[in-house]
Amino acid sequence: MSVTPVPEDHPRITPYLCLDGAAAAIDFYTAVLGARERMRMEAPDGRIAHAELVLGDSVVMLSDEFPEMDFRSPRAVGGTPVNLYVYVEDVDAVFAAALARGATELDPVRTQFYGDRSGQFEDPFGHRWNVASHVEDVSPEEMDRRAEEMMRSADAD
Repeated sequence: MSVTPVPEDHPRITPYLCLDGAAAAIDFYTAVLGARERMRMEAPDGRIAHAELVLGDSVVMLSDEFPEMDFRSPRAVGGTPVNLYVYVEDVDAVFAAALARGATELDPVRTQFYGDRSGQFEDPFGHRWNVASHVEDVSPEEMDRRAEEMMRSADAD
């Protein structure tokens, strides 16, 4: 029997999130982002040792904190430098659902110069998410023009 080095049901890059409250996070991600729980393994003490969620064609792996293995959540280490960018069908509805379930708005939803309507929130577990819906195809030339205009107006402020 031959084994495939990259499993067919996994993308090449899969984020793995450490959470203080993985079960609650699974509930949040399924309710807000429309994720589907693919699998869950519990540790003998009831913590989630490993779980996998499917979002469209992507997989997110996650587990509870295991400080004894130096696996800590963003809140345990003072925050996260990582942002997850997720395309959704209706960014305004997803963003509102996230805030209604305890997320903190970091950047409001607005149409961006590069053709996405997006906003950023921090979930109740310390992970940062940019959610977006693509609303316009922008040529490279137009994107350059818009970016330059945006930077000029930022310098004027």
